[in-house]
Amino acid sequence: MSRGLNKVQIIGHLGKDPEMRYTPSGKPVTTFTVAVSRTWNSADGERHNETEWFNVVAWGTLAEICKQYLVKGQQVYVEGRLQTRRWDDKEGAKHTSVEIVANEMMMLGDRRDANNHSNDADASTDASNNASEEEFPF
Repeated sequence: MSRGLNKVQIIGHLGKDPEMRYTPSGKPVTTFTVAVSRTWNSADGERHNETEWFNVVAWGTLAEICKQYLVKGQQVYVEGRLQTRRWDDKEGAKHTSVEIVANEMMMLGDRRDANNHSNDADASTDASNNASEEEFPF
């Protein structure tokens, strides 16, 4: 029997501060968005930029860590799996949302990006990130 693989890895910048809530059973869940940009030159030499936004969901202890340490504009690495949710709203309209269910998160970039959260052992300093962060409007 063959096995499948559902694994996603992204590096980008948070679009807003994470939001945490609790399920009725008391389990923490945190959601946030990550913008991942790419730049390329077309055959005629014209430079193009494109940004893809990802919805990220973290559960349990990882949810609490994300809420505590992540802030809008911060560069982050997220690893997890893709999940599609489907639901009907009160008016009966059908909705679909694709999200990354995170199982690993690592803060990247300059520690100052995280409002000087100096307690985080996973944060790393990288002076080259400063130029790419200027491209984001947040």
